[in-house]
Amino acid sequence: MRTRTGTKARHGGYRASTPVAGAAPPHLRAARAAALAGALCVLLAAPGPVFAAGTPSSYRFPEGVRNVSGGGQETDAPALAADTAYRSVIKPGGKLYFRLVLDDKKEAYASAVALPGPAGAKLAYGDSVRVSIQDADGETCDAQRRSIGSAQYPHPFAAYAYRAVRPSLSTCQEPGSYYMVVERESDPGSTTADWGLDLRYSTEPTRAGTGPGTAPSGWPSASPAPPAGAPRRVHGGTGFHDAAELSDGQWKDAVRPGETLFFRVPLDWGRQLFVSGGLDAVTTARTGYVGTALSLQLYNPERGPVAGASAPYDGRSKEASLDPLAPVAYENRYAPSDETSAMRINGPYYLAVSLSPEVGQTFGDAPYDVTLKLTVRGAKAPAPAYAGPAPDFGPAGPAAGAASMKLLAALGIGSGTVLLAGLGVWTVVTRRRAAAGAPGPGSQGFGPPGPW
Repeated sequence: MRTRTGTKARHGGYRASTPVAGAAPPHLRAARAAALAGALCVLLAAPGPVFAAGTPSSYRFPEGVRNVSGGGQETDAPALAADTAYRSVIKPGGKLYFRLVLDDKKEAYASAVALPGPAGAKLAYGDSVRVSIQDADGETCDAQRRSIGSAQYPHPFAAYAYRAVRPSLSTCQEPGSYYMVVERESDPGSTTADWGLDLRYSTEPTRAGTGPGTAPSGWPSASPAPPAGAPRRVHGGTGFHDAAELSDGQWKDAVRPGETLFFRVPLDWGRQLFVSGGLDAVTTARTGYVGTALSLQLYNPERGPVAGASAPYDGRSKEASLDPLAPVAYENRYAPSDETSAMRINGPYYLAVSLSPEVGQTFGDAPYDVTLKLTVRGAKAPAPAYAGPAPDFGPAGPAAGAASMKLLAALGIGSGTVLLAGLGVWTVVTRRRAAAGAPGPGSQGFGPPGPW
């Protein structure tokens, strides 16, 4: 059994109105109400929540995400399908079980993205989630605990565990039922609201034949010169499912206090990533200092934490840089360091950029410009010889990029079309009610859905 700890950062409804003179006949009012209700139901069921203008967006799940309730013990555990997005919730002190059916030929990764809320919730450094994979006998194959850390405000963070298949291991090698266990630990003084969860697991074929059993060493560690050229504009996503793609170079975005933006960087085998990010200076009469203002967190394609860094802010330009990372290599999984072990697979690596709400309280609640600098080095290396089909571990760019574009199209076109339809019905009903002297739907308690 190998237990890992997290990488430490350095661093509402509608009520009927009273009929009035001149109002439409009851059958027409009923038809309008049905149309409105139908449009609103579709609107609220569209991918991702709807928000009031100017508020930071919340974590967006993909279209078709499945809701699942974790079991309180192994016998109650619902079965999860591989490579499928699931949404769940966990209470303070909660412990949830989910069943995974694994063979003896593939390694497996199980991850949980914790979504603390609501906005403004009080959190403590040790508020955390622990993810583990256990076999049918209760033996822990692997586990990882991740805490909210020094960024003590609601923002997404993830932990993962894996089940390895190796001749040198004596446990967790048999085919059959395994369990993904998600536990939440909360400080007594923290807000006791439920946390959302984004769950998934996937498998990776073992390597054909034999190969090196130790991690490579001696990679370049010198920080590169800043990328040349002016920064390109980009807008980050709300989570892993809609992350905006970045490549080598400088990028600029605007982030609001309390918001987290997600970006994806495709990395092939042999490629090495260097990342830094900084807040631009602001012109304001206010003064102050925020210790953990900007937070950078890097995750691998299986949402495993790789590295993190943070920067303070006093109104002047400040920058945070991740420590130099190992080039992507299959053999990195044999490294004792979590940071190196996480660079074990090719595909989209995810960068989460969070801005503390304290920055808004200190310097003003406007968006802040953030500049990201990415350098990708190293020649592309051959992919490992897998013992079976490995479509998720081929070239890092095409498949992942296509999936991302399909999601963005579904989110943009689907929710946009439904939003226009819903607002059209809403507007017609509101105007007719106003003409009749009755309150419109906007005054009847409709509001944005929950943060996740």
